[in-house]
Amino acid sequence: MKGQGRVYFYAISAVVIWSTLAAVAKSILTVIPTFEALFLSSLIASIFLLVQQGVRGGLQVFRAYDGRSYLAMAGLGFVGLFVYSGLYFYGLTQLTSQEACILNYLWPMMIVLFAALLLGEQITLRTAAALLLSFSGVLVLTLGKEGRADGNAVLGALACVLAAVCYGLFCVLNRKRNADPTVLMTVEWGVTALCALPVMLMTETWVPLSWSQWGGMLWFGIFVNAVGYLWWAMALQEAQNAAMVANLAYFVPLLSLVVSAVMLGEEMSRAALLALFLIMGGILLQSVRRGKVR
Repeated sequence: MKGQGRVYFYAISAVVIWSTLAAVAKSILTVIPTFEALFLSSLIASIFLLVQQGVRGGLQVFRAYDGRSYLAMAGLGFVGLFVYSGLYFYGLTQLTSQEACILNYLWPMMIVLFAALLLGEQITLRTAAALLLSFSGVLVLTLGKEGRADGNAVLGALACVLAAVCYGLFCVLNRKRNADPTVLMTVEWGVTALCALPVMLMTETWVPLSWSQWGGMLWFGIFVNAVGYLWWAMALQEAQNAAMVANLAYFVPLLSLVVSAVMLGEEMSRAALLALFLIMGGILLQSVRRGKVR
């Protein structure tokens, strides 16, 4: 497989893998405590990335960075993966996987906000309209009553929105870093596991996993966390048209609805469907203005 064919294989595969995140995480979190699941999945991802880099004979790449670089990677991992995942996982325990996934896709609009605040990028009238459209989707989903999960809808929605804030900030801050993707993700998932461990020990009771739950955790750690992120980064790096490849990411929430319906038997409520159109409409409106998706 060569050239752009490989690029689209990486990108489409990452999108398909990520579409399973909400449903798999939701099924795991019904029996496994939040930070236990986060610790195990992050540790698996970090170890897998380290091993595969060693098999490829490239461990020397880790020596190319000094202490300050690793400290910066660790900080990014804390905000963009540990805090983000903790909030998103909590949201999944309070909402349906469909609702949580839809709200999670506010992160592209958070990138727009943080790019304006931190990088001085301009917010135009069209950008403001796109933001308003997306955030109206949050209100629709939060206030909608049908098809609601048994958890606290307001707290669940707030957690998912704050998770999107963290990931949007992570993406903007990550722009200035020029680290090897494998090194970056190995460190960031490792930091996430290290941060989740003490929280798990202080606040949760360890729950032994069954064989099927270990299968879900391995899928989560290896494919969703490690392979998905790595292939997506490689696709964007090698693409001749990165914007066209990036647009594929917006199929994730749509595919997630199908996966959740098949795996969990969740029905799509009218409120969730309307919220999806509003949030995605805001993202697409912003994308058209810039001629690309970040």
